[in-house]
Amino acid sequence: MSQASPSAWARWWDSDLVHSFRHSPTAVVAALLALVCVLAAVLAPWIAPHNPFDLATLELADSRLPPAWSAQGSAKYWLGTDDQGRDILSALMFGARISLLVGLSSVALSVLLGVSLGLWAGFWGGKWDALIMRTCDVMLSFPAILVALLIAGVGRALFPQAHEALAFGVLIASITLTGWVQYARTVRGSTLVERHKEYVQAARVTGVSPVRIMRRHVLPNVMGPVLVLATIQVATAIITEATLSFLGVGAPPTSPSLGTLIRVGNDYLFSGEWWITIFPGLMLVLISLSVNLLGDWLRDALNPRLQ
Repeated sequence: MSQASPSAWARWWDSDLVHSFRHSPTAVVAALLALVCVLAAVLAPWIAPHNPFDLATLELADSRLPPAWSAQGSAKYWLGTDDQGRDILSALMFGARISLLVGLSSVALSVLLGVSLGLWAGFWGGKWDALIMRTCDVMLSFPAILVALLIAGVGRALFPQAHEALAFGVLIASITLTGWVQYARTVRGSTLVERHKEYVQAARVTGVSPVRIMRRHVLPNVMGPVLVLATIQVATAIITEATLSFLGVGAPPTSPSLGTLIRVGNDYLFSGEWWITIFPGLMLVLISLSVNLLGDWLRDALNPRLQ
């Protein structure tokens, strides 16, 4: 047993994917940036200097303080405070947590819905293919942000006194319903190719059920492009959440998401309190840039033509 583990580790370490990652400085730097952002978000309750959700600790007298290195700054707040006296550094950690939660959850649901519908449409064809693809065409006829605004706005109108968890549910649902189309079209195109290959025909001849063929044989062979697309779409979902929060239909005002902080800071940007919006904007850029760079690397690493 002790000899099997090192060999398995060695095979993994010498695999093409890991080798490509180790020899790509851009991918390594992007992974480190993403890891720092994720750790800061996950460990926010323990490493953040302050708790921005604890209203008892907020002091309005400390509102709109500049960063600590400024003349009027305080060493208590390294990156300054916002209009409610919340520590910007702590708000960034908790805000990244909200953004990552919404982004990852919406992408996971989009993948589940889009892959299922695309697999079904490509495998069965006929009226199911036509119905699902026409639905995709209708969804693509509207800007994604407009659909998300409509769904989030209707959800807030129907549940004006909704609990914060329900508000986040509406936000995740709005991003999911605008993000599944690309997965469905991608998987449908790959499934149309795979269903005519010999291994699928052999499975049919041996009496394997269509559902088992789709799940055990076709699905693993169409997931490569989905993984690349999902990696890139995480950054898009995070930006969409920030955009909706900036427009006032995303995260609740009491939650220091990155979009909410940018919206609040925008009101004070031209009066000199630049740190309220600049630092959340930089955090949003770092997260999106690192995820996009990882997605670009993964796309190239999984492309057999570039091997």
